Formats: sequence, C-alpha cells, structure tokens
Amino acid sequence: MLNLLDQIGDWNPQLLREIKGRLKTRNVLTTAAASLVGQLLILLYFYTQLPFEDTYSKHYDQIYNRYCTGPHNYSQPSCLKDALGDFIINWQLWWQDLFMALCWISIFSLLILGTFLLMSDLSTEERRGTLNFIRLSPQSEVNILSGKLLGVPILLYFVVILAVPLHLWAGFSAEIPLLGILLFYLVIAASCIFFYSGALLCGAITSRYSGFLPWLGGGVVFAFLMLTTGMTHGYQSLDNPLAWLRLLSPIDSMLYLFSSSYGSIEDWFDWQWYYLPVGASTLGFVGFVILNYGLWTYWIWQGLQRCFRNPNTTILSKRQSYLLIACFEGVILGCALQEEISYSSHWAFEHLFYLTAFSTILIFGLIATLSPSRQTLLDWARFRRERVSNPQGFRKSTMVPDLIWGEKSPAVVAMAINIVIVAIPLVTWSLFGPFDSDEKTQMLFCVAFFVSLMMIYATITQIMLMMRTSKRSVWATGTIVAAVLLPPTILGVLGIDPYHNTIPWLFSTFPWAAIESAAINTMFMALLAQLSVLTLLNLQLRRQLRIAGESASKALLEGRRSLPTG
Repeated sequence: MLNLLDQIGDWNPQLLREIKGRLKTRNVLTTAAASLVGQLLILLYFYTQLPFEDTYSKHYDQIYNRYCTGPHNYSQPSCLKDALGDFIINWQLWWQDLFMALCWISIFSLLILGTFLLMSDLSTEERRGTLNFIRLSPQSEVNILSGKLLGVPILLYFVVILAVPLHLWAGFSAEIPLLGILLFYLVIAASCIFFYSGALLCGAITSRYSGFLPWLGGGVVFAFLMLTTGMTHGYQSLDNPLAWLRLLSPIDSMLYLFSSSYGSIEDWFDWQWYYLPVGASTLGFVGFVILNYGLWTYWIWQGLQRCFRNPNTTILSKRQSYLLIACFEGVILGCALQEEISYSSHWAFEHLFYLTAFSTILIFGLIATLSPSRQTLLDWARFRRERVSNPQGFRKSTMVPDLIWGEKSPAVVAMAINIVIVAIPLVTWSLFGPFDSDEKTQMLFCVAFFVSLMMIYATITQIMLMMRTSKRSVWATGTIVAAVLLPPTILGVLGIDPYHNTIPWLFSTFPWAAIESAAINTMFMALLAQLSVLTLLNLQLRRQLRIAGESASKALLEGRRSLPTG
C-alpha cells in the first residue's frame, strides 16, 4: 500500500494530498456503510412492490401489479398463480426497474454531489489561504487540477464503486447486454469529467465568493438534469438545437441504451447531424456523445489553464474565443439539418429562435470572459500612449492587430468579430430558409437588431469596467441585466401591445416582438438609432481610454522624477 501511495505521489502529488486528507479509516467505513445500507433499502423498496397475498387482497377477486404476467387491465397486468399458489412474477422486468433506478441515482449523485464537493473544496482552499500555495506549485495546471478532479470526490467514487456489483447483477438478470452497460459507464465517466471540469473552472474564477457558490453550482446541475428529464417526457422534437442541449445530459444516453420506449427517446434512433445517421447505431450515438463531451471539456480546460495561476486574467484569449464560437455554431447548426422533415416557415423560424437564444447566451458569456479589468486597460492605454509618442515604435505596431489579437486591449473589436461569426449562419438561414420575401426581410432585420444590441451590451460592459469603484463587475452585471429586462417589462406593465404600438418596442431592447407588424421605414429608423447609440458609446469608451492613458503616463513620469539620483 505504501508503495502504491509512493507511485501515486510521484505521478500526481495533488492527488496524493487529496487521498491522504480524505481516505481516513472512519471516513471509509462510514462511506461503505452508507453505500451498503442504501443498496439494501433500494432492494427492500423494490421487494415491497411485488404482489403479496395479504388480508386486504383476499377481499378482491383479482390482484393487479406491474410485475405480474396476466392479462392487462387498468394499465397493469393481472396476477396469476402457479400450481403451488405463488404469484408468477416477471423477474426480468423487476430487475430491469432495479437496474434503471440505480442508473438514475448514480447520475444525480455523481453529477450534483461531485460538483458541490469540488466547488466547496476550492472555496475552502481560498478561505484558508492554501489555494495560492497550490498555484505556486511547480506542477503543471493539468496535473494539479486533475488531482483535484480525481481526489476531491474520491469518497463519492467509492460509494458508486460499491454499488457496481449490484448494478451488474441487476443488469445481467434483466438480460441487458454487457456492451450496453459498459457504454453507459463510459458516458457517465465522460459526463463527470465535463461537469467536474466546469465546476473547477467556476470555482477557480469565483473562489473568493465562498459559502453560497457550491450550493448554487449543485442547484444549477440539478435544474439542468430536471430540465433534460422533462424534455424526454414532453416528446420534444429533435430537429432543432435543443437536441445539442440534451446531448450534454447522460439521461438521454441512458434511456437510449436501456429504455427505447421512454418518452421521445425513440426519435434518437432516426436522429442525424448534418444528415449523418448518428442515432442509427449504438456505437455511433455513444461515440458522438463522447466526442461532444470531449470537445467542450477541452475548451473548459483551455480556460482552466489560463486562469488558474492568475484569476485576474481573461478565461480565454481572443484567438481562442473565435475558434470557440465557430465550434459552437458548427455543432448546433448540424442538429437542425435532418432528412425527411417538412421545412415549413414555422419550423425555420423556430430553429432560428433557438439558434439565436443559444448564441445570445454564449455572447453574454464571452462578454464576461473577454472584457479585461480596469488595471489591464490602464496598462494598455499607457502602453499605447508611449508607442504613439515614439514614432519608430508606432510604425512597427498598428492598432487593429492589437485590438483583434491583443491580450490587454479592449474587447469591443473582438466581440464584434465573434458576433459576426454568430450572425453568418443566422443570415444564411434567413436568406435560404423557406421564407417568402417579406419574412426574409423581417428575419434580416431581426439579425441586424441582434448584432447591434449585442455590440451595445459589450461596449457598456467595457465602459462599466473602467469605473474606479471596487464593485465594477457587480455594476456592469446589474447595468446589463437592467438594460435587457427593464424596457420590455415596463412596456408590458403599461399594456403597450407590440402588434399595435410597434415604435416603443422597436426602440426598446426587445425589438423582435414588433418586427412582424412594423413597417420597413420604422424598423430602419430604429436600427439607425441603435447604431447611433453604439457609436456614442464607443466614442465615450475611446475618450475614457485616452484620459486613462494620459493619467497613467503622467503618474509614471512623476514617479520616475521623484526617484533619488546619484
């Protein structure tokens, strides 16, 4: 055992630290007892669901139970008896229900509790002051964070591993193929890596806000699992970007493998991605799910490697953001391209709505990710001013490449590029979709309003982050939320109908509600007004940066003059 610990320590010192801190004898025995008692309670519960000859059933001519084998009545089969007077039980169905119950419990336990534990651990490390020592470790970010990912939930892994024998026994008794069970384990492992990596990223950039954050992270994962579970019950169509959202949940994969008649899971067997029949084979579907998890886990780890050592830096570089947005648009656009579906204007508009909604969420995430802090902008403004004052240095470096690729420059130009990347499939869908000429005009105006509003939000965020107050992020978030929600809320409270009073809605932050009934001239004027606001905001941002550069340069120059000489 000591030799094994030495090998683990040589491979990953952080994992050895987590193991020594958590695998205490008392913790291991308590965890084992909790797992075994939980399995026993689940077995007892399913045992109570079997039909029994009790005093109450003697008063009825016939007993109905899910696990009986007689003719169906009242959605349940009637119970038949053998020659010895015992009920004939459908044991395969009973074991299948037990197997599925263990699958559900393992998914919710691993994802919710694991996310909570990882975020809570990083918050505790930050509160104790040990997280900075970990950041100063000579080990790589991947080595440290993988040790956290493997070591922090190790007791949770132990609980699940102890339940694997019962799970396999139930699966074999239900005549479920071993390959399907192993593929399910693979999907669970991939989903855990994805969600745990996301928890590490959130914990690394918000570790200073300890306390409520782990509960919030666990609640978000729980809400996501409940949302995707509801989609399986609601017979949600899979020919839109919501299919991509369901692919991030292991619930659809579990039901695809073991319960094809559940909800809308049967639609997965005909599901395609860019007309490729991904759902036609089990290996193809599971392989696509694993690749989808792997792609987004890769991007999460790109952010982890950047911000773990320096939490004040942006999560992604501008170059990485362009690739990320292109990957995102490429993946979710393929979810809508299906064969043998009716391409009606209603379907196309619904797809455009989902695509825009997902893109909006990602754009807001990139605004928060790429916008540099006040100090970073001050350093950049001073640097640019010094380059301008040095003609030779100014000729060697231009402004545009710095705004596009620079790490410390304002994010407005980078956000414009990302928004253009998002707008390309939206414009293409609007032009070549099954719309008439009037509908195409309306769709193009929708895309134009989307681009202008996203640019306004990005510029406002950058301006708010230039404030002198220490709560710049809170002020920026509050301002954007107010700008998005207040105008349509006020119009709705006042009872202003977007179909009869289009002008107030077109000039609000939710102009799409009035697109259908608005005149082209009115829409053009509203768009021109938004572009004017965007121009004024960028002029204000440029003025702030110029003043900040002058102030920083002046302070630096005065500081140099005050230094003693000789």
